[in-house]
Amino acid sequence: MTVGGSKLKSRVLLALFALAWVTAVAVSAAGRPAAAGRAAPQGPPPASAPAAQTTGFVGDDTCTACHESEGKSLGATPHGNAHNVRTPAAKTNQACETCHGAGREHAESGDKSKIRRFDAIAPRVASETCLACHTRGSHALWSGSQHDTRNLGCVTCHSVHAPVGPKQIKASSELTLCASCHRDKIAKLDRSGHMPVREGKMQCTTCHNPHGATNVKLLRRGDSIAETCTSCHADKRGPYLWEHAPARDGCTTCHDPHGSSNERMLVSKPPILCQRCHVGTRHPSTIYDAGLIGAGATPSIRIYARSCVTCHSAIHGSNHPSGQRFIR
Repeated sequence: MTVGGSKLKSRVLLALFALAWVTAVAVSAAGRPAAAGRAAPQGPPPASAPAAQTTGFVGDDTCTACHESEGKSLGATPHGNAHNVRTPAAKTNQACETCHGAGREHAESGDKSKIRRFDAIAPRVASETCLACHTRGSHALWSGSQHDTRNLGCVTCHSVHAPVGPKQIKASSELTLCASCHRDKIAKLDRSGHMPVREGKMQCTTCHNPHGATNVKLLRRGDSIAETCTSCHADKRGPYLWEHAPARDGCTTCHDPHGSSNERMLVSKPPILCQRCHVGTRHPSTIYDAGLIGAGATPSIRIYARSCVTCHSAIHGSNHPSGQRFIR
């Protein structure tokens, strides 16, 4: 074959290859719209949900036409902050009905039973409305907590429309609110030895979480009374080489956390406090009657100064190699 024939054959093959490539591209381009056209038809779109105002809701304007004072009071509370998307007021024209439920039947009939009234329903039912939003943080453990199981609810302590104190509580302070039930604990704060609650340095919720806790006595920190106490009194935390059993079991074995007439909020004065356990060991067991306390001619030396703790100063525990008697 001549050179000219080879060139002609090459050109023909190249032209055929180019024609095949163009055809493939054209077919592919034509197939895309068809595929899209086949994928496009679908079932009719779902019907959009009807507007809230057509499902029994009447809007805030209708509510405040009668309940004007409640509407104004709501606007002055955190629940009435429309700029916070987590509040009832953030829902356009539904701030009232977010909590009280759809109000059309109530507005048309005037029947109070047709609207959710928190002062007329069981506390636990009222709390279910609050827990629709307040489910995190300190409120997460409310269900099944001590207050919940005793038929108390959110509206027992809090008021949305007429709060008196902080956190929308019904009293001027936490101390006053808690005293309405826990009078024995509040009375102890008037004793000579007490937590600085009445001085304003602490409050009940410093130690307790009224909405629920994993600890005993609704304590806010740790899993035991001792862990709560040592969250502040860290020097008593340990661990110690020589542990004092009462300190390990719990601080309330010797101390009353709410108040006491004895120094250091002890539940009893030493040495009587110590003798509640140490009745016949080490030192001779002694009955501290009037003669030994000071009225007699020979009072016991163990009632002077800090009594037992005068010598056994490391009473919470000792890390000294020879500290098994807690004297160093």
